[in-house]
Amino acid sequence: MGRKHEPAGIGGRLGDRVGAARQSVRNLYAGGSRRAQAFRYGVLALDLATLLYIVVSSFLEAGAVTRVVDPVLGTVFLADLLARLWIDPRPLAMLANPIVLAELAAIVSFLAPALGGAAGFLRVLRTLRLMHAYQMLRRLRADLPVFRRHEDLLMAILHLVVFLFVTTGLVFETQAGRNDDINNYVDALYFTVAALTTTGFGDITLEGSGGHLLAVVIMIFGVTLFLRLAQVLFRPHKVRHECEHCGLNRHEPDAVHCKHCGNLIHLDTEGEG
Repeated sequence: MGRKHEPAGIGGRLGDRVGAARQSVRNLYAGGSRRAQAFRYGVLALDLATLLYIVVSSFLEAGAVTRVVDPVLGTVFLADLLARLWIDPRPLAMLANPIVLAELAAIVSFLAPALGGAAGFLRVLRTLRLMHAYQMLRRLRADLPVFRRHEDLLMAILHLVVFLFVTTGLVFETQAGRNDDINNYVDALYFTVAALTTTGFGDITLEGSGGHLLAVVIMIFGVTLFLRLAQVLFRPHKVRHECEHCGLNRHEPDAVHCKHCGNLIHLDTEGEG
């Protein structure tokens, strides 16, 4: 009789180990320990290093270095995504998230050469890795009070930076090789910044109808994001705290009562003011 229960016992122990491993990974991604915080900052540093690599690699011909670095980065990012899917209670819903889909496209762009793909246009998708910064910011917000105090400003900056580098990638991949004025990522970045600030020096222009339409998109959306950043910079600072009575979630830093309904509120402070 004891032997009949042995497979179930083995399966139970295996299930316990898998559950413990999943909890360990979950603690690493969402826990409050120093180890978890160090891990999250490490992922953020990797994202920034990847952005630097994208810029630098635009000056280089595809060679042995990129053939090694690209698959390594793609493998690391894929492992990160699979780990987050594994610990998420609703992995299918997470996979349907546009930010996650953009991240997956970026992973494919890094792995494509290793998989034998010759689609060079996929390189533009690498900048979509910046979309991962939205998820990282939500995690870091729980770690540091500075993220919570300046959430609106940080989000406005993040929106602008993501738009800037994604559109720069589009400019570079669509114009490099056919436009003598754009030879590397910095040239494309220079044009993008000049366009979204409506400076328009005129020394670099995009060629073709597609290039002209791209310039229009950069100007319209770039100016909108730039004005949003300016609005956040110059408007009075307020604290995020949802009123339990009426739901108002923005209050003066020294508020004691909700200005909408008069309900008593308890704001988290650090002894300032």
